[in-house]
Amino acid sequence: MNLRVEREKLEHIMLFDFATFADSTLGRNEREEKCSLRTEFQRDRDRIIHSKSFRRLKHKTQVFISPEGDHFRTRLTHTLEVSQIGRTIARSLRLNEDLVEAISLGHDLGHTPFGHSGEAVLNELKSSGFIHGEQSLKVVDFLERSDKRVGLNLTEEVRDGILNHSGKGMAKTLEGKIIKFADRIAYINHDIDDAIRAGIISSDSLPKELTKILGNTSSERINTMITGIVNKSYGKPIVEMEKEVYEATMELRQYMFKTVYMDSVVKSEEVKIKRLLTELYNYYMEDLSRIPKNHLSLYNDKVHNNEDIVSDYIAGMTDTYAMKQIKNIFIPKGWSI
Repeated sequence: MNLRVEREKLEHIMLFDFATFADSTLGRNEREEKCSLRTEFQRDRDRIIHSKSFRRLKHKTQVFISPEGDHFRTRLTHTLEVSQIGRTIARSLRLNEDLVEAISLGHDLGHTPFGHSGEAVLNELKSSGFIHGEQSLKVVDFLERSDKRVGLNLTEEVRDGILNHSGKGMAKTLEGKIIKFADRIAYINHDIDDAIRAGIISSDSLPKELTKILGNTSSERINTMITGIVNKSYGKPIVEMEKEVYEATMELRQYMFKTVYMDSVVKSEEVKIKRLLTELYNYYMEDLSRIPKNHLSLYNDKVHNNEDIVSDYIAGMTDTYAMKQIKNIFIPKGWSI
């Protein structure tokens, strides 16, 4: 009895013809024997969840740096919210929910400490630039290791979705396109929630013309945005949002940039982050032997230069580890008798 085959047959019954089917995957870079229980996309999901990079997301900033409250989002909780939203959309559109889940869980594995502020610093310091989507792909292709393989050896569809989840890139699958919407829906709404909790904005300060369309609460807005995608896309080989809802969503996103992401308190923390990560970057660039041997041992090729090695190491740090390194390296230790 092969339960994977049964599941693959079930996909062809439940999903629309333009969905991405697990038994038609473009495959992996290195061929592997298939699992008797799980489809290829389910295996990818499990590999991501069990990776060290996934576990580190719980100590990486989403927007608010080193929040003292227990209820502010981290990169991990953001990832889980993206997964939930993405799976709801995929299930409603009768697309491949397993593929959506795998992409969503892996989309931010390459994110730096201190959120997009950290990404901006590395992008400035590294001569070839730094984009977290590309780094997430590098994590699953190269940086994650096990006794069996270099990287996680994920399917091409998951790799493509991870790479193209943000920016100008466009995923090849409809499931990958879902993640770009799910990511945006998640961070707009949970950042509003966190900004209200931090006292930067209030629920009453949200533009009334937008809340009239999208809703007054986080759950109402998320439901409106998801429904806008389902209404526009159901039964069609597209993933798009209704025009009115899309325009209101993008205007709300711009409101967040103006009032939250560019807030003076938030920006003042970015100055500190830039100094901290610049000091770390220069410290390791001066002498690569300062980097742990287990990280240096990954680079037994001539493809990677010193900037690659250092930026990979720093990007993999959590907020807490980065601050610990700064303390250990640059702050003198007191003597006691």
